[in-house]
Formats: sequence, structure tokens, C-alpha cells
Amino acid sequence: MEIINLTQHACSNEQASEGVFEPSDKVAVQAALTFVGMPTKETILARATTLAEIARQSGAKKAMIGGAPYLMGTLEATLKEIGIQPLYSFSERVSKEMVLEDGTTQKTSVFCHKGFIEV
Repeated sequence: MEIINLTQHACSNEQASEGVFEPSDKVAVQAALTFVGMPTKETILARATTLAEIARQSGAKKAMIGGAPYLMGTLEATLKEIGIQPLYSFSERVSKEMVLEDGTTQKTSVFCHKGFIEV
């Protein structure tokens, strides 16, 4: 299953093992997902269209999406219009404790990818 990553972040090893790949122009994806100031409906549609075109050109049939909630609905619809299934990554927070050399304990949280949610 080939899934293009249309998020700001690099895909995890777990996501890559499920077929997620990075777009050839990750900078363009990040730019389309970054908003400075409140966007208009026209700006939101233009950004969704840009992202959908990147996905279409990649040949992917599915796209992992995530970002500003006010963009996601439009992006979902725009992807579906061109036959690309939008997906959201589902992850769980896993906490780990590690004892350091000085005897103190350090707790870290990591998000572990568990699968995809189709919308």
C-alpha cells in the first residue's frame, strides 16, 4: 500500500513499514500546511488543491494527512474528488522510564504508530 505523507513531519519507521513515503518536494508540502495569519476560505481551498496535486503527481492512491483542523475537511474532500483516500495515523503514547548514571530517573513519552483511520 503506497501512502504519501502529506504532514509536516517525517514519517516514522513504523509508518514507512506500512507503505508511507515522503513526497519528492517535502518543502512544498510543509509550506502548504503552514499558515501565518487567519486564512480565507479561498486560501484553504488553494492549499488543499496544492496538496492534492502533489499526491496525484506521486501516483499514490492514499495520503496520510494531518495539520490545522480547519484545513483537514477541505483536504479530505479534495483528495477524494481525485480518487485518493485520506488517512489519519493513529498512535498511542508510550511512557518509558530510564535510570541515568547518576541514579536519577528520566521519564520520556513516545508516540507509537498503531495503524490508520480512513475517513
